[in-house]
Formats: sequence, C-alpha cells, structure tokens
Amino acid sequence: MQAIILAAGMGKRLKDLTKDNTKCMIKVGGVTLIERLLFQLERYGLNKIVIVVGYKGDKLVDYVNKLAVKTPIEFIENPVFDKTNNIYSLYLAKDKLISDDTLLFESDLIVESAAIDAIINDPRPTLALVDKYEHWMDGTCVVLNENDEITEFIPGRKLRFDRSDEYYKTVNIYKFGKRFSTSCYVPFLEAYCSALGNNEYYEQVLKVIALAGESELRALRLNGLAWYEIDDIQDLDIAESIFCNDRTERICRRFGGYWRYPKLIDFCYLVNPYFPPDRMIEELKASFDTLIRQYPSGLEVNNLLAAKKFGVSQNLICIGNGAAELIKSLASYLSGRVGVVRPTFEEYPNRMRQFELVTYRPDNTSYYYSADDVMNFFEDKDISALVLINPDNPSGNYIPHSDMLKIIEWAKLKSIRLVVDESFVDFTDEQNPTLIKNELLEQNPHLVVVKSISKCYGVPGLRLGVLSSGDEQLVAFVRSDVGIWNINSVAEFYMQIEEKYKPDYETALNLFRSERVRLSKLLSAIDGVEVIPSQANYFMLKLSKPAAEVTEKMLARNILIKDLTKKTGSSYVRVAIKSPDDNNKLVSALADIMSATFL
Repeated sequence: MQAIILAAGMGKRLKDLTKDNTKCMIKVGGVTLIERLLFQLERYGLNKIVIVVGYKGDKLVDYVNKLAVKTPIEFIENPVFDKTNNIYSLYLAKDKLISDDTLLFESDLIVESAAIDAIINDPRPTLALVDKYEHWMDGTCVVLNENDEITEFIPGRKLRFDRSDEYYKTVNIYKFGKRFSTSCYVPFLEAYCSALGNNEYYEQVLKVIALAGESELRALRLNGLAWYEIDDIQDLDIAESIFCNDRTERICRRFGGYWRYPKLIDFCYLVNPYFPPDRMIEELKASFDTLIRQYPSGLEVNNLLAAKKFGVSQNLICIGNGAAELIKSLASYLSGRVGVVRPTFEEYPNRMRQFELVTYRPDNTSYYYSADDVMNFFEDKDISALVLINPDNPSGNYIPHSDMLKIIEWAKLKSIRLVVDESFVDFTDEQNPTLIKNELLEQNPHLVVVKSISKCYGVPGLRLGVLSSGDEQLVAFVRSDVGIWNINSVAEFYMQIEEKYKPDYETALNLFRSERVRLSKLLSAIDGVEVIPSQANYFMLKLSKPAAEVTEKMLARNILIKDLTKKTGSSYVRVAIKSPDDNNKLVSALADIMSATFL
C-alpha cells in the first residue's frame, strides 16, 4: 500500500500564514500538518508516499527531505497549480494510483491517528472516510444507505439544511483499491478531465462513478474520532483547540461558541436545562425570518419590556446585552474601595481593577459564609461599595432573603453602595427571593441588583441581562453608557413573549430542583468527591485528585468541566447541573476517572 498527498494548493484564505509557505506547513500544536501526517503514516510500513506539490513546492520538498521519515517519498510537480484544482493534481499522479492500493489525503487535514487505523484495518478495499454532518462543516456531503453505499454526492452549495440529518461529510481521506483505480477511477478521471477541464475537484469523479452504480466504493463512518480541515485562520484556531496539548485551557479561553464542538457536553457554562419550552422555541423560529431582517427597538422601548417583566418602574431598570455590559458600565460609575467575597464571579473584580479591592475569603473548605460573616468582616473596612453574588459562583453559597434584607439595612447605615448579583437566585428553594421589587428599590437607593436573564432562563445566546436600582441617577448613567440598540431583535421578541410562558418557567424550576437533589446524591456516592451544598444550578466539587488532571481526563471524554485551581487551589472543580441524561454521563465518567490510578 502507498499514500498520495495532494499539497499543491495556495491556501489564500490563510493570508500571511501562507505568504511564504505552502498550506501544509502551517503548525497546529507546534507541529506542521505535513510533518504530523508523514509520521502518522510512518507507522504502517507503506511502500512509498507520493506528494503532489505546486505552490511553494521547492520549500515543501526541502522541508520534507529534512524530516527523518524512513518511508520512501516521491514528489510530483503541478506546474499550473494556480490555474487548476485538485482534480488535476490527482490526474498527474494517475500512474501511481494504478500501481498499488492507495491512501489518498488532502494536505490541509488534521486527523486522529485512530481514524487512519480504522480505514487501513477495514477489510473493504475502497472506502471514503465520512463523518456525521455538523453545521461547522463545509464542502461535499454524501447520503448513505444501510450498506454504506453512497447514494448521493451533494456539493456544499446545494446542501438542503432541512435534510441535514441525512448527510455525512466527506473527510477527504480515501482508500482506493488497485483494482478500483485501474478499472474504474482512473478511466473516469481521464474522461472527466478531457471533457470538463482541470479546474474541478476529484470528488466530482466519485460522484459520477456513484451515479453510474455498481461501484465498490463504500463509506466508513468516523464515529466520534476528531478531525478538522483548515482553510482559514478561524479553522486553524479551532484545530488548535482540538489537537493542542493544553486543550482544556484553549477551549475555556473561547468563553463559549461550543457549537463548534458538537460532540462536547458543556458542564462549564451555566444555564437552565429545562427552559425555554419547545413551544416557545417554535414561536421564536416562526418569527426568525422577520426578526433577522429588521432592526430591534431602541433602548427606551426595551427598558419598558424589562420594567414590565420584573414589575418595577421603568426609570429604575436598564436592559443589557447580557449582564456583562451592565457590569462594565456600573464599574465605571463606582468609586473608592470596593469589597468583594472570593472565590467569586471574576467579572466584577476584573472590571474594578482601578479600585482598591478589599477581599473577604471564608476560612473553611466549603467556602460557606453567612450574612453575619459578611457584615462582621467589612464592618471596619471603610469601603464605599460591596459586591455580593447570591448564590455565589462557584461555591453555590446562598444567603437567605431575610438575611439579605439585614445586609441591605446594614449597608444603608454604613453608607455603602450594595451591589447584588442574583443571576442564580431563581434556582433556590426559597419562594420569591428576588430583590428586584419596586418598593424595596425605592426605599434603598444604595441597592443595585444585577441579573443575567441568559443563565436562569436558558437563553445565553440571546445575551440578556438587567440592572435595577432606586438610584435613578445611577440608572440614567448606565443607560447613557450603553448603545441605543444594545439588544438584538430576537432578544427583544423573547422579552415580548416571555410573560405567557411563566407557568412553564415555574415548572422548569421545579424540575430543576428535583434534578439537583438527584445529582447531588449521585456525585456524593463517588469515592474522592465531596459535593459542596449549592442553591444554584451548579455544584462545586472538592476532589481527592488534582483538579487540572481530572478536568483534562474528562475533556478527553468530551465532557467540559470548570477547573477552579486558579480560584481555590488544586482540589476544586465546578460542574453545571444539566439534563438527567447528560448528568448521568457526567457521573459515569467522573466515577471512572476518580477510581483510576493517575500516573
């Protein structure tokens, strides 16, 4: 068996990265694509490797010749690489194709070695490696029957998204049996190039063969193995996050966008797993075409929606593009020394670096603290503002509503601006614990309440949050500091229709509370796991093994959890509470990892 690698392309979309190098010489995880692939192939004892070069071909040849690859390597030059497509590169290698069984690769791919193992070890002589279609994939897709026969080849521009569940994406790795190449593929390749020219893709020939019927070509499904095709700088960034050594850190630094990793179960970011209901999603979908084509209302109108939703006067509330936008504005309004409790949601301290932060850190392993603990610590600290997250993040510690009223009164007597983030308060076992109440705000203008609608209502993609206060001057400042169109039309429409789904929201919260109890029991039963009591939609776990290693091993199973080493030391992680099925997968994987011996 031999391998043919098509590496003549220019890689224009990678811009400066391919100005002086061919595309396969870009690095992922510190290793060039071509070096990685060649040493993956080295393990199989191939008869030879043929590389078709073109753009910056001399550089590529010199580079490859300096690698310590023992398998014989031959080069074929495509002198018109800038006027042809990969069908011509393969045409130039047609004599090689008919000389041996062949593995065919495009050089802009990065793939797990196990995928190459799978296609080599499969006894079927002629295979196309395919993966279940996901929305991040571009290019040719196929439809398969129950015998793995390819019944349709569909170019990317002709994909029908209403049929996406049927599609498989070609990975651009093939195994061609010598008989298939000799009697079928090469004759069709020659005829196709003669009739239609050289500015096409070699997969077009496979499409013609499949339509002709009676081909031995079959599909081999990847079943979860990792791969990525690198066409532009964003592809390169995602490939780095999949194949680099510090994968956990790289993925976490993205702060979301995890739909790009469809097999990943995200236990890092915190949302409501039971809301919104299907009917609400259907209503949003039904209006999507209209909403996407029209401007949202301005800030004044959307503040009315927020006032209606939370039952407060319109001059006491401001809607935001997520809570983060409002936190940024609030931080620019505050002054003096600011008190914080740590570990906590770092968006507040990060935005307040210009101030002197006075930090209270509970002296216990569960990071529990009460209202009295807070007041006693800050009693003599001469702070102008105090920030409390309630329930706190990541600990899940909760100060009951009656005790929060005591802190509000204490702060008033001390002339302290009290900022309370209650983004997770709806998940608590208390009834109606919110501080966003008109009378309470009016009587306590020193109180500022921030709430992330994204987290508690399960719509983080809409980026919604509110800030409310009886201090109308502060609210007016925040309104002047954010943009006039600071939320989009879909988010506005969500706020418009949300009220009629209130019964569904209450049902969702009750389902969630039951699941929280169930998951706590399951996690507590794992040796080496201590569950810190939580009133939020997450648990902080104290582990008997290093959090960084556990997090890495969980990610290897496509489960992302939050490593809290930087916040709490090396023993703690945070896990979101998700659906029962996802939670069961979390428990199973964590139990397995905690029982294993770490090297």
